[in-house]
Amino acid sequence: MKRILITGALGQIGSELTLKLRDIYGTDNVIATDIKKNDSEAARSGPFEMVDVTNLNQMVETAKKYKVDTVMHLAALLSATAEAKPVFAWNLNMGGLLNGLETARELNAQFFTPSSIGAFGPSTPKDNTPQDTIMRPSTMYGVNKVAGELLADYYHQKYAVDTRGLRFPGLISYVALPGGGTTDYAVEIYYEAVKNGRYTSYIDKGTYMDMMYMPDALNAIIDLMEADSAKLIHRNSFNVTAMSFEPEEIASSIAKYVPGFEISYHVDPARQKIADSWPNSIDATAAKEEWGFKFEYDLDKMTKEMLEKLRQKL
Repeated sequence: MKRILITGALGQIGSELTLKLRDIYGTDNVIATDIKKNDSEAARSGPFEMVDVTNLNQMVETAKKYKVDTVMHLAALLSATAEAKPVFAWNLNMGGLLNGLETARELNAQFFTPSSIGAFGPSTPKDNTPQDTIMRPSTMYGVNKVAGELLADYYHQKYAVDTRGLRFPGLISYVALPGGGTTDYAVEIYYEAVKNGRYTSYIDKGTYMDMMYMPDALNAIIDLMEADSAKLIHRNSFNVTAMSFEPEEIASSIAKYVPGFEISYHVDPARQKIADSWPNSIDATAAKEEWGFKFEYDLDKMTKEMLEKLRQKL
């Protein structure tokens, strides 16, 4: 990668990925785009353009202006929000992805977009979910992700676009607040631990979901994009994960550093239903074998750093 265009650059992943890529590839070589601008470091620290991903001409012209060789398409509506606005979610998630792929085809650029464990459904094997398995999601977000994986495969097979992707679990970060996902509780709980010493979870006890700390997720994106194309069998999208836990386990980890921390439950039926349709744990063997995926943070190491960073931030 030499010159990189990022859509959704001010979101949960983009706000950190933009800065990391600028450190590695040079400030002027990473073009952040989003539908609106804020005062975040990602928007201020280098090139920024207002881009609506549902506008193909706008995307293509911006990519041509900066002569990019890589498109990272992050703009999307997340699971819980998408379930509340399914038609809007389809138009944004699928229309935006199609435009991103067309932009990459037009410029003969490398292309990355994240998929999700949301692509799996109630009939998917729940434990150690394989890379290749039945995928019949029961949410609009999940339908978008499965269709997106297939569409990215299609663009690689038909047009030879170098498409790549990762099936992310829940992502945990102290930098940007999450934006309407089912796994958001695993971020909120750290904020509440620092501010109030207690947390009321909308996800029920005993509900296991895969998670990953943001620094590991960012490294995985870069490692995949820099991997030898000839070694990639799956391309779109690789299972990746670092840990799987239920709310009581993250609360116990926090209690090691916040004495007296308490968790209670007030279950949100809509998000609980989504969580129940997802795997308990997934198998990342293909990612390890094809491009050397690895992670650094387990639950306790992540908890220690999250609490330290949030105490400074808050």
